Amino acid sequence: MQVLHHPRVAWDMARLIVSVVPDDQLFDWMCTELGALFGAEQERSLRDTGQRLRPWAYTTPDAAAVEAGRWRVRLEDLLRVRPEAAEPLRSLTVIASGLHRDRIGRPA
Repeated sequence: MQVLHHPRVAWDMARLIVSVVPDDQLFDWMCTELGALFGAEQERSLRDTGQRLRPWAYTTPDAAAVEAGRWRVRLEDLLRVRPEAAEPLRSLTVIASGLHRDRIGRPA
């Protein structure tokens, strides 16, 4: 049995969230998957993050770091309430990271 470090799982996903915002298709998929895991409220919050981080919406150079920090805390809180979601969240992070790597490596 693998023991997961919940803060690390949350941080890895939070960083990935801000990384995939520019990829509309991948970000939309992640919103749907996160919504399936944690509910419609979290999906809406993630979509709001996407709107705040669109290139035309950046208000400060630190906007992505701020959003990643918000999501780290939010995900840690969710995992405190639902510790059984840690493995599905870790799996989602691994899958989405692979998709992201594949997509940024391909020509536009």
